[in-house]
Amino acid sequence: MDKLVIIPTYNEKENIENILRKVFSLEGRFHVLVVDDGSPDGTAGIVKHLQQEFSEQLHIAERSGKQGLGTAYIFGFKWALQKGYRYIFEMDADFSHNPDDLLRLYEACRTRADVAVGSRYVSGGKIRNWPFDRIFISFGASVYVRLITWMPVKDCTAGFVCYKREVLEKIPLDKVRFIGYAFQIEMKYRAWKLGFRIKEVPITFVDRKEGVSKMSKGIVKEAIFGVWKMRRFIKGHDVL
Repeated sequence: MDKLVIIPTYNEKENIENILRKVFSLEGRFHVLVVDDGSPDGTAGIVKHLQQEFSEQLHIAERSGKQGLGTAYIFGFKWALQKGYRYIFEMDADFSHNPDDLLRLYEACRTRADVAVGSRYVSGGKIRNWPFDRIFISFGASVYVRLITWMPVKDCTAGFVCYKREVLEKIPLDKVRFIGYAFQIEMKYRAWKLGFRIKEVPITFVDRKEGVSKMSKGIVKEAIFGVWKMRRFIKGHDVL
């Protein structure tokens, strides 16, 4: 067992089968763990049906109610470490992340990085189907984070990531505080403070075509104000 993709879901019935089939069609035999937060639309049922076809590669964890993106990934990270996976990926279910890019993130971690980030804001990175104001907010947030933390990552809120298991073993997962988009910032910041190598891989991010966005004002507020809190509680020895 080498590569595990963690896909959190909540009401993704329009996307989940297609995204899973695409991942399983890739070279390198990726495994997938779907962490479903009690989707009322039947997402979990679709995954369970597909397990009959992909019995060795497809796994599902069902949780009761929406508990937050960060907690879904923390659950998945612990599950992956327990099962012995070497490379652990984060990816959305809605095709905003191109599954083909999993291979490029894997190659970056296999050859020269400890954390590979699918980045919209390095040379070659792009965004499609987002309005200008959303691009402005997203890019501005990344600049804001870099100014406060000095972390050398241009796409700090990116959610398309590959971690080597050594990184997740070193990060104190039970101490990760944020659950929304600030979770993505915190994980990268903790990895960087621990001295791990972060490599940004250019991707084209495409806004979802099916389903409903999970973005909310609360998530944005957490990301904006959470950076200051994060910098205070993650200092030198506090990173561990």
